[in-house]
Amino acid sequence: MAEVKAGLQDVVIATSSICSIDGARGRLTYRGYDIHDLAEHSTFEETVFLLWSGRLPRRNELEELKGQFTEHRPLSGEILDLLRRLPPPQHPMETLRTVISALSLYDPEAEDMSEEANRRKAVRLTAQMGTVVAAFGRLREGKEPIPPDPDLDHAANFLYMLKGVRPHHDDARWFDIALILHADHSFNASTFAARVTASTLSDMHSAITSAIGALKGPLHGGANEQVMRMLLEIGSVDRAEAYVKDLLAQKKKVMGFGHRVYHTEDPRATVLRKMSEELGRHAGVPQWFAISRRIEETMIREKNINANVDFYSASSYYVLGIPVDLYPLVFAVSRISGWTAHVLEQYAHNKLIRPLAEYIGPAGLKYVPMDERG
Repeated sequence: MAEVKAGLQDVVIATSSICSIDGARGRLTYRGYDIHDLAEHSTFEETVFLLWSGRLPRRNELEELKGQFTEHRPLSGEILDLLRRLPPPQHPMETLRTVISALSLYDPEAEDMSEEANRRKAVRLTAQMGTVVAAFGRLREGKEPIPPDPDLDHAANFLYMLKGVRPHHDDARWFDIALILHADHSFNASTFAARVTASTLSDMHSAITSAIGALKGPLHGGANEQVMRMLLEIGSVDRAEAYVKDLLAQKKKVMGFGHRVYHTEDPRATVLRKMSEELGRHAGVPQWFAISRRIEETMIREKNINANVDFYSASSYYVLGIPVDLYPLVFAVSRISGWTAHVLEQYAHNKLIRPLAEYIGPAGLKYVPMDERG
């Protein structure tokens, strides 16, 4: 009997030049660049170019990409009408999945599988993901969508379209860093789902819709939403330690801790911890960071488990004014860059992804006619 690795854990199924994770040392790199270096010096637009092209852009190339994002960021009237007509979802991810799939119906290159057309579709999808999420966020509150501002970059535009006011420069920069941190993470569940779909030579919109379906699951994209709900339930620093100990005593999971790959601190959590602290201090609401820090200290002391990317992103997004149930959708606003990079790579070196399963059911059964069955 072949060795079965549940969940494909530690199974290498392909090669990729996009993203590298060193779980033992807590390192994450995009195309060879350390995530801390990119978070400090790069921008989301520059990071997108890096993921798609394998190198940092020259100035004119970056300006060209920014111009393409500006051109394609607005939504068509048909998509806005669809957002208005869709019934209220049980979870916003249902709406995002539906609308991203529908975008293919209005994309003139939807079935063009040339490399050039797929690159243009990646631009359009990345440009429009944030606009879709922001428009949905406003429409469900009875507000009209706000068109993107051509003078704002990707991160600032999202906050502007969602909230209706131009964000403070520091807030926009921190959100830009958050987009960089979430842009890619190798063969995680949603990226793998996208690559499986792409490996059948289905179109890019189908691959991204598959990714969003995987992201919807609470074991993947919904963790930071659950973290924030936990923080809101705790409410104050003095209740945090007892709350965590009670969960542990009941053998319940404390959301935002541990990772399938990292055996030390998630390198993205290092940056997000600072983000949560500085955003909270700047906004005059330091309690969310303080509660988070007490939870983290308790988890390290009691279980020796580190925070992951979801833990401090929760309080950071809350301070930025992002509704809690939109957190998984904000993940997609960033990760669309990594998803499309992986789809492009899959198309370029395609082989149908078709693993085997070890059959453990009954064998040798004989068909019994209906009248003779007990």
